[in-house]
Amino acid sequence: MRKTSASPSLHELYRKDPDKADRLLFGRVAHPDRRGFLKGAGLAAMAALVGGTIPFHRTMPAHLIPVALADEPVIRGKDGLIVLNDRPLSAETPAHLLDDAITPTERHFVRNNGIPPASVDAAAWTLTVDGLVETPLTLGIDDLKQRFDVVTAALTLECAGNGRAFFDPPADGTQWTYGAVACSEWTGVRLADVLQAAGVKSGVVYTAHESADTHLSGAAGRHPISRGVPIAKAMDPNTLVTFAQNGRPIHPMNGAPLRLVFPGWPGACSQKWLTRVWLRDRVHDGAKMTGTSYRVPRRPVAPGETLDEKDFVIIGSMPVKSLITHPVTGRRAAARTFDVRGHAWAGDATVDAVQLSIDFGATWSGTTLDTPVNPGAWQNWNAAVEFPGPGYYEIWARATDSSGVSQPLAVAWNPKGYLNNAMHRVAVTVA
Repeated sequence: MRKTSASPSLHELYRKDPDKADRLLFGRVAHPDRRGFLKGAGLAAMAALVGGTIPFHRTMPAHLIPVALADEPVIRGKDGLIVLNDRPLSAETPAHLLDDAITPTERHFVRNNGIPPASVDAAAWTLTVDGLVETPLTLGIDDLKQRFDVVTAALTLECAGNGRAFFDPPADGTQWTYGAVACSEWTGVRLADVLQAAGVKSGVVYTAHESADTHLSGAAGRHPISRGVPIAKAMDPNTLVTFAQNGRPIHPMNGAPLRLVFPGWPGACSQKWLTRVWLRDRVHDGAKMTGTSYRVPRRPVAPGETLDEKDFVIIGSMPVKSLITHPVTGRRAAARTFDVRGHAWAGDATVDAVQLSIDFGATWSGTTLDTPVNPGAWQNWNAAVEFPGPGYYEIWARATDSSGVSQPLAVAWNPKGYLNNAMHRVAVTVA
């Protein structure tokens, strides 16, 4: 499923096609007596949205909008997001709604792999740290706050498939355009501090992460995703176990009450609804760690080329990228000079420059680029652009990282549609 406008309200969905809305949102199928039948993943989805179990779900009428959601958009607590998939739920933010230096929680994208847990009670939540450690730990969120330094940092998260919609031929997967990226303020404790308290044994190579979401199939014991990272990234002081987003509890669809944040690496590494971190003496082989998941070919490949799994490498630090957040593409303006601004980021590196072109790349001009507010944050940039006369123009943005690598006009195709860091372009018409 793909929508081409901001998420409609529940009322709009049900007004257009109530049966489809029931199936889309909750997997609910109407019985002849007009009672809705909720089960499995659909029941869990509704429970997660209303904030608790539904004891009398079997007698809930078909097409009934729970009063707790009556005035809410499709994703409660989110504003302006475009829903791309419903199973699992994925929603991106239009570029112009990412104009804030710190991404508001309601504008932070959503990327699920399974069905979120129905209960996210922070008081009862625990995190297990085990595997190759000296002393296995079981910690509540209050334990984390009391035992370790609590830190707050602006950290960039981006889905590895951001930009997949622009691959030609198309690549399978969620068809993200530009909006699967955000930079919120996250509060938590350093993962390194927690692992050191447990005692990291010699020979540890990788972490492994588990969470409370369930597989779309409903199969018990089957993880929708279980990612991991090299131990060096886990011990990076900028890697956090977080329990707050922008000064408030994490949004349920962003991983409440506890999640990992690995800034600059694929968002999939930053496990949501975190319940366990264990240490291993090998590369983790959990769900979506094997085969071609979150991997790219070692070399350029042609579409349709037959590849072996050994031809792929796991994605680590994300490539340099920039985003124009103002003006919105399609703008018509009478003035010939106006502000252009946006953000830029570069995985584990920093951005050294952002340049703009209004003549299809023939010439480039500089921008004012801020330093990151802390390691792992995106960098804000702005410029006053003057157009020579009336007509149609495209503004192109090109970022260059601290290693001298710049964004390309177009990227090489890959089978899973990952790491599209092509220049962002917006169209404006000067009257």
